[in-house]
Amino acid sequence: MQTSREPLATASALLAVVALAGMGRVFAEPPPVQTEEDEYTRYEMLAPGSASFRITYEVTATTPGATVYFNPIRKGSTATDEAVYDRLTGRPLTFEIVPGAAAKAAGVSDADPDTSYIRIRLARPVPKDGETRLLILKTYRDPKTYYAEGDAIVFSRPLSIRRNSVVLPAGYEIVSLNVPSQVLPEADGRLAVSFMNSGPAEVPFVVKARRLER
Repeated sequence: MQTSREPLATASALLAVVALAGMGRVFAEPPPVQTEEDEYTRYEMLAPGSASFRITYEVTATTPGATVYFNPIRKGSTATDEAVYDRLTGRPLTFEIVPGAAAKAAGVSDADPDTSYIRIRLARPVPKDGETRLLILKTYRDPKTYYAEGDAIVFSRPLSIRRNSVVLPAGYEIVSLNVPSQVLPEADGRLAVSFMNSGPAEVPFVVKARRLER
C-alpha cells in the first residue's frame, strides 16, 4: 500500500508546483506607473493651408529605474518627422511607434488602446530620486486643429499640460484669443502666445489670426 501511494503523492506535488508557478505568472507584479513632470509644449503653426504644426515637447521622466518612456500621438493627428534627444548630452535617442496596448502593459496607466505611442529608449535608467530630461520633436497634420476661417487662420486644440506656447506664421497678427496669455515677438518677428494651465483639466485653447496688411 505504501508503495502504491508514492506515485500519487509525487504527482500531487508536481501539480502543486505547476499551480504555484501558474499563480506566479498570473499575479506577477505590474510595472511601475510611468510618471513625468515639468512638461512644456511649443506649437509652431506652419504655412497657412497646410493644416500642419511643428511640436517641440520637453518633459522630465521620473519613474525610478525606467529604461523607456512613452509619448502619445494624439488621435486625429498624423505624425511625421519625429526625433528625440537626451537633454543631458544632446544625443539622439532611438524610438519606435507602438500601439496603446504596449504602452499600457509597460506602465502608462491611462494609455488608450486606440492611440499610438512613441516608445523612447532612454540613454540610462532613471535614477532613484532622480530624473531624465527629454526633448521630443514631431510634426502633426490635423485639419481639425489648424484651419482657415474666412480670411483668418485658427488654431483650436484642448491643451492639458501646464506650460504651452503657440507661434503664429510670419506676417500674422492676433484677431482673438480665448484665454489670458502673454504675447511676445520672436527674434524672427513671429508672434508667440504663451500661457499657463493652472487647473487639472484641459484648456480649450483657441487663437485666431490674420495676415498683416502691407
